[in-house]
Amino acid sequence: MKLSVIAFTARGGALARRLAETFGGRAFGLGKGKIPGLEAADSLSQWTAQRWRESDGLIFVGACGIAVRAIAPHVKDKFTDPAVVSVDEGGQFAVPLLSGHVGGANELARQVADLTGGQAVISTATDVNGLFAVDAWAKEQQLAITDRTLAKEISSALLAGEPVGFYSDFGHPMPEGLGTEGELGVWVTARTGPGPFARTLRLVPRCLTVGVGCRRGTPEAAVAQAVQEALTGWEERAVACVATIDLKAHEPGLLAFCETMGWPLVTYSAAELAEVNGNFTPSAFVRSVTGVENVCERAAVRAAEGGRCVVPKQARDGVTAAVAERSKV
Repeated sequence: MKLSVIAFTARGGALARRLAETFGGRAFGLGKGKIPGLEAADSLSQWTAQRWRESDGLIFVGACGIAVRAIAPHVKDKFTDPAVVSVDEGGQFAVPLLSGHVGGANELARQVADLTGGQAVISTATDVNGLFAVDAWAKEQQLAITDRTLAKEISSALLAGEPVGFYSDFGHPMPEGLGTEGELGVWVTARTGPGPFARTLRLVPRCLTVGVGCRRGTPEAAVAQAVQEALTGWEERAVACVATIDLKAHEPGLLAFCETMGWPLVTYSAAELAEVNGNFTPSAFVRSVTGVENVCERAAVRAAEGGRCVVPKQARDGVTAAVAERSKV
């Protein structure tokens, strides 16, 4: 977590330095030269605006009211806001003010309290009642939440004592408090479409790898179209990377596509691709050009680290694409 801490007094400054040193981060003091040893913040509003953009977590060492007024103009939603914790300068009470689950403020408050010997003041309903918190669990498992409304409804159902189902394509153990049945349920998957429950919240791991082969000079739009068709029925948020042969490492259209999607491009030599075990769609032409009879399927499986090919070679407008799924997430 990229952490920023601010204090307003000398005593608070000592705690701010300790927090920044322990958890890794930067400690600031309000007022130029006011608190020796801390970076100066001339304006609390300006500091908050900048740190809000650049940090994963903010700790205010002082009164909760100061923190609340400072962050109020920037609050958007719990899925994008950074974690915000307020702790008194004596370290007695650490209060998560914002983004307790997804942002990690609840856990950060607990860590602060453990360090100071104080108490974390946790008020989120699922924590207070000792219930499964889908947003916290998804973050812990590194899963993307596909429907925020359903996520909230799952918490409401659990608080009301209603059954919530659970199913994982990857063998996750059943979280405590969930079951195999229910109108509402959680499905850990990389697939799109209807799920195992009448109303299904899909939690998506980054478990798919997309293998791509293309002719020299293939435009970005052609790559995008081919990959989009190969991913039919699969969640784009599940894509971990695009893979290809090293001969295509500098192909402009492919590079532009990866940049647009925010997906890293990994490349392998023909020898590395040839080492991949499996039955792949052969092409004598591809072998004559690259030295291996198949690029997209082999690259996808290689990047999937022993996973399986779930979408075999698809060809369109000079582009071949395949999809593999990692067996473990």
